[in-house]
Amino acid sequence: MSEGTRFSVVVPVYGCEPCLRELHARLRAALSALGGSFEMVFVDDCGKDRSWDVLEELAAADAAVRAIRLSRNFGQHAAITAGLAESTGEWVVVMDCDLQEPPEEIPRLWEAARQGFDVVLGRRRQRQHAWPRRLAARLYFRFLSLAVGRRLEGEYGSFSMISRKVVREFLRFKDRDRQYLFIVHWLGFRATTIEYDHAARRAGRSAYSLRALMGIAFAGLFAHSTLFLRWIVTLGLFVSAGGLALAAYFLYRYLAHDTVPPGFTSLAVLIVVLGGMGIFTTGVTGLYVGRTFEQVKERPLYVVDERRGGGGSSRP
Repeated sequence: MSEGTRFSVVVPVYGCEPCLRELHARLRAALSALGGSFEMVFVDDCGKDRSWDVLEELAAADAAVRAIRLSRNFGQHAAITAGLAESTGEWVVVMDCDLQEPPEEIPRLWEAARQGFDVVLGRRRQRQHAWPRRLAARLYFRFLSLAVGRRLEGEYGSFSMISRKVVREFLRFKDRDRQYLFIVHWLGFRATTIEYDHAARRAGRSAYSLRALMGIAFAGLFAHSTLFLRWIVTLGLFVSAGGLALAAYFLYRYLAHDTVPPGFTSLAVLIVVLGGMGIFTTGVTGLYVGRTFEQVKERPLYVVDERRGGGGSSRP
């Protein structure tokens, strides 16, 4: 590893084989314009294409390229964490591999960071996705906002620049269920935003379907918030209050010598409702227990299989 690297770019790679050579060329051009030493850290998350073969070629041809291959698919956010752990730069750019986030915007991230910010986030002016994907992203960020406790917009992605101080604090997180943006927001360092044009995807298709994004959203909500448990407590209080009100109503009917119907139907409905609520609350509690079980096992967040490159950073 080289010392004194000014800029690192961390790129999680999954299903982007056709984009990698162009991405490397454009990254090198953009980083050379910044006037400092740089490195490019590509983390192969074990997709089904030949991305690793391409990364090996790039690492052999360019000393600024460092390629890391995980032992299996651990997910985008684990791959980002692996890249951050391997990076050495004073400032680190995180971006996707599909060229929808133009590398030419990196100098703008740096200009914003020089104003005294530790975090610079990229905000898309528009999304080049089909409407199901946009809907999925909107729902995902709605759930993530519930976990964070403040509104997060779906126009933000992983495209960002963070200082080494932020990287160090990020790597202290031991959470297995993690989202890069959530952790960056939680850390609370001074942050700003730049806007950029979201490019069309060059090749392949996104691995994040509506179902996958909703699954990640729920996982993040369970992992980072006790919101569901608070909802259960509130629901229980309402049900208890309703039961007391119903008891008072029947007591009044009895004291008023009114006829109280047998109420078999209402009793059956109450049993079904309360039974269903009991199963639901037990299930939610079980999910929290399951997350806790996975966390306390303290298995590694990712496993590195191979490394290539790392001969040194490049200078313009």
